[in-house]
Amino acid sequence: MKLESKISLADLGPSLDRFWEISGKKIHLIEQSFDPKIGAPVFTQKGKYVSRGWTEWTQGFQYGSALLQFDATGEKEFLKIGRENTLQKMAPHLTHTGVHDHGFNNVSTYGNLLRLMNEGKIEGTEWESEFYRLALKVSGAVQAMRWTKIPSGGFIYSFNGPHSLFVDTIRSCRALVVSHALGHIFQGENDRKISLIQRAIQHILSTVRYSIYYGNGRDSYDVAGRTAHEIIFNTNDGNYRCPNSQQGYTGFSTWTRGLAWAICGLGETLEILDQIDPKDYEEIISKDELIQELKKAAIATSEFYLANTPTDGIPYWDTGAPRLHELGDYLNRPSDPFNGLEPVDSSAACIAAQGFIRISNFLKKEDPDRAEKYLNAGILIAKNLFQEPYLSTSESHQGLILHSIYHQPNSWDYRPEPGKAPYGESCMWGDYHARELALLLLRMKDGRPYYSFFNCIPSS
Repeated sequence: MKLESKISLADLGPSLDRFWEISGKKIHLIEQSFDPKIGAPVFTQKGKYVSRGWTEWTQGFQYGSALLQFDATGEKEFLKIGRENTLQKMAPHLTHTGVHDHGFNNVSTYGNLLRLMNEGKIEGTEWESEFYRLALKVSGAVQAMRWTKIPSGGFIYSFNGPHSLFVDTIRSCRALVVSHALGHIFQGENDRKISLIQRAIQHILSTVRYSIYYGNGRDSYDVAGRTAHEIIFNTNDGNYRCPNSQQGYTGFSTWTRGLAWAICGLGETLEILDQIDPKDYEEIISKDELIQELKKAAIATSEFYLANTPTDGIPYWDTGAPRLHELGDYLNRPSDPFNGLEPVDSSAACIAAQGFIRISNFLKKEDPDRAEKYLNAGILIAKNLFQEPYLSTSESHQGLILHSIYHQPNSWDYRPEPGKAPYGESCMWGDYHARELALLLLRMKDGRPYYSFFNCIPSS
């Protein structure tokens, strides 16, 4: 990625205004035409959002997007869309024991609503507040049930089963963090009390120790900052077996959306640690040791992203994709979503940009030069996402950010030109995280309170 030019937050003002104008139109398009009876909207085909049965992990992004739109613009019609649909349709996601995505679905809806109440942006009764609190407490506990023990602790296993640790879930751990911070007590067999914050920390540590590489020679492909989408464990004794990938090219290449999830989850965790009592997890690890591990992982993954992404900050879907070499010197020019050989993944950029900004915020005092570099990276990625060819300006296309990819190995994504790489479509997680990124930047630019999911917890 090329960081030579510097752009300030103030320079983004016109782009952000245009972004939110277009964003609101896209939300209305989906509300007017998408049939919720067919499931949750996942990605677009020919510009229309469709469902894709795998797991139900995107509906929270749909209604959370409306809440972010209200937060940014104050337009109450979007609050109505987000609030009413959360109340009417999100309850099954609270008790969904078959997914590892509670931090996506439920913190993005119930969490945003509680956050807006805590920030004084919406009014509500005490009972409404308690309703959101109860939903978040339940959600964190249900996610924590998906637990595999390993010698060094444990992890929240993916929908693939107890052997499977997904790098994505580091961001979804926020469901457990919120539930704990709201005072919830999770109980297992024989009334055994299980600490939700300890499970969250153990999962995060398992991710940084197994899913992220540091150049220590674990295997022939151990490059510092690389991530594996999935880590396989022997469920009989909990021992590590090998890296794998579901949505990337191989376990020995880097699926860039997984890399982005790691960057975002690490940044989001680091910046809230001062708001969590370290005594609640000190039997797992001390706060200082935890910060050192997470900071090491955050820097490693961030530097790998910068070194392995085209100059505009929009990555191709996997750093080991088999036809990348046919593109020539692709890292030293902007990404080309129309190249026909390998797809880019704009959703990875939406996710990573926010992570860069949050890691920058954490490093500001102790490592100002690196903090400035990461802030610059986040802003530059946003600048390029919020304009053509990535911003979707078509009046009929329901997506907001174009040229995302869902599952290249399974060939799920729409190909406008048969035999060539997919392009021109959007996904619900990419659009949602673009809105989170835009809201974070908007608040920073205007000097408003810093945007964090943890704002749903009242400050003591």
